[in-house]
Amino acid sequence: QVQIVESGGGLVRPGVSLRLSCAASVNMFSIYAVGWYRQAPGKQRELVAAATSGGTPNYADSVKGRVTISRDNAKNTVYLQMNTLKPAETAVYYCNIRVVGIDYWGKGTQVTVSS
Repeated sequence: QVQIVESGGGLVRPGVSLRLSCAASVNMFSIYAVGWYRQAPGKQRELVAAATSGGTPNYADSVKGRVTISRDNAKNTVYLQMNTLKPAETAVYYCNIRVVGIDYWGKGTQVTVSS
């Protein structure tokens, strides 16, 4: 059973930075692709950033240049560094890991960007 726990969300003002963390309990974490998604109220879940097992990142166009995904395979942890946050990025942020073709999700962490 793969368990995923996100943390680091909160209420922040526009323009500030935030770093989310995702801890996954899975063997051989380093060989799996990981990703961060977000879902705003009334909208579909969308990809924010993903990283291959080798760490090659892929970003949504809307966050390129402001967001960095990274992974620490020794800690089974994925990070999402978000800079210059915007109110429109208020959402629940979810971590995903695909293990042998099965997607596993955490419960999410709320990020609210508001003045």
